[in-house]
Amino acid sequence: MQGTVDGFNYGIVTPVAAYLMAVLGGALGLRCTTRSLRTEQSWKPGWLALGATSIGSGIWTMHFIAMIGFQVEEAPVSYDVPTTVLSLAVAIVMVGVGVFIVGYRGATRATLTTAGTITGLGVAAMHYIGMAGMRLHGRLDYETTTVVLSVVIAVVAATAALWAAVSIHGFLPSLGAGLVMGVAVTGMHYTGMAAISVHLQGAGGGSAGGGSATSIMFPMLLGPVVFLVLAGVVVMFDPILVLGEGEWSQPAGGKPVRKDTASRPVWPPVYDEAPGARAPEPTPPPAQAPAPAQGPRRGDGPRGPYDW
Repeated sequence: MQGTVDGFNYGIVTPVAAYLMAVLGGALGLRCTTRSLRTEQSWKPGWLALGATSIGSGIWTMHFIAMIGFQVEEAPVSYDVPTTVLSLAVAIVMVGVGVFIVGYRGATRATLTTAGTITGLGVAAMHYIGMAGMRLHGRLDYETTTVVLSVVIAVVAATAALWAAVSIHGFLPSLGAGLVMGVAVTGMHYTGMAAISVHLQGAGGGSAGGGSATSIMFPMLLGPVVFLVLAGVVVMFDPILVLGEGEWSQPAGGKPVRKDTASRPVWPPVYDEAPGARAPEPTPPPAQAPAPAQGPRRGDGPRGPYDW
C-alpha cells in the first residue's frame, strides 16, 4: 500500500524556521573559519572547531526542524534516538574534516575540491542517516536520480561555503554567503525528501518504536540551538569577527587597535629599535645669548660728597 507523504504539515512555518537555522549555523561557521585564517594571534584549532560545530549543528537543526513538518497520513512517524544522535555527530565530524583541511592547507583548487567533497558527503550522510532513524509501519524507498542530485547539491554547497570562508572579507559579505548557503542546504534537504516514497506494511495504527517527533525532536533540538546562540554571543563580543580585518589591526602581543587611531602621533615619542641598540641622544637646548653689557649704575664706585 502506498502511503501519502506530506512534507509541509505545518505550512511554511517549518521551511522558514529550518532555513533560518541553516543561515545562522552557516554564517557563524564562516566567520569563525575566517577568524582563524585572517588573524595571526588567534587560536586556530579552537576557532576552526567552533566553526565546524556551528555549521554541523546548523545543518542538523535545519534538517530536523524540517522533519517536524513531515508526516505519513496513514501511519504515525517516530524516531530512534541513537541513530538521530549519530547523524548529528557525523555532520559535525565530516564538516570539521573539511574545515580543518582548508584551514591548514589553504584555498587551492585541489584543497577546496577535496574538502568540499568530504564536507558535502558528510552533509548528505547526515540527512540520510537521520532518515534511517525514522520508524513507521512501512518501508522508505528512494528514487536514485533525485538522491544523486541531492548529494551533488550538498557537495557544491559545501565547496562554495569553504571558498567563501577563505575568500570573502567583512561581516556583511559573510552574512550574504550564509544566506546563499542556507538556500543550498535547505534545497538539498527538500530535494532528498522529494526522492522518498513510503510503502506501508499492515495496519498503521500504532507506533513502530522509538519516540514521536514532538517528544524527541524538541528536547534534542534544544542543545544545538543553545550552542548556536552561545556561538553567536562569542562572535558578537569579538571585534575582529564583527567588524572584519579591514577595520581592526592586531599588534603583536596586544589588544586589537582601530587602524584610524593607530596612525595618530604619540607623545612622548616611542622609538622602535632593535634589542641592544643605543637610544638616540636627546637634542640639547639652544644656547642662550649673553646678557647685554650695562654701564655703571648710580651708587657704584666711591661715593662723592653729594651721594646719599
